[in-house]
Amino acid sequence: MKSFLIIGVGKFGNHLVTNFAKYDDIEIMIIDENEEKVDALLPFVANAKIGDCTNEEVVASLGVSNFDKCFVCIGENFQNSLEVTSMVKELGAKKVISLASRDIHKKFLYRNGADYVIYPDYDIAERMARKYSKENIIDYMAIDSEYGIYEIKPFDDCIGKTVRDVNFRAKYHCNIIGYKKDGKSHMMVNPEYVFNENEYLLVVSKNGDLDKIIN
Repeated sequence: MKSFLIIGVGKFGNHLVTNFAKYDDIEIMIIDENEEKVDALLPFVANAKIGDCTNEEVVASLGVSNFDKCFVCIGENFQNSLEVTSMVKELGAKKVISLASRDIHKKFLYRNGADYVIYPDYDIAERMARKYSKENIIDYMAIDSEYGIYEIKPFDDCIGKTVRDVNFRAKYHCNIIGYKKDGKSHMMVNPEYVFNENEYLLVVSKNGDLDKIIN
């Protein structure tokens, strides 16, 4: 059982709670000073506390070191977000994931102890730009700043051939991790898989490498 602490249940924190609640192996605790917001999420969480998350005594009472991940979702007040991120890390949190509302916020949050920073506006914009910039790209998900998982149309010179025949990895510098057919994903493609124009490939690639191939 994983245990997550979510500090701040505004719009983003609320969505995070309700989505985590779909998984049986995740136990959630939330804290926010807004009683109404906390009460609305009680059916989805194991524990909840109403309190000022910028107060060190309040945060210390949560036992942050006992959680697998701590999410600092105070995007509307950057100063508070910085302070809480730093405080949670100093109190022994194993992994701190903080929410940023501006690009410059990311740098300061990392400097103040965040292990990972979520910047929804940038992440969504990057995904949309990659997804719609090329006709061959159906969908895209970033792994990090260098690599991504792409859903792409098979290249014309692959149709009717096997992965082995094409020598796909060596030729295109990307790895096939699966394919999609009729909206359903099929993983673990073997070398004898035959490329079909009615299916879509799921590949891992360096962003620049795949852009060159598609161009």
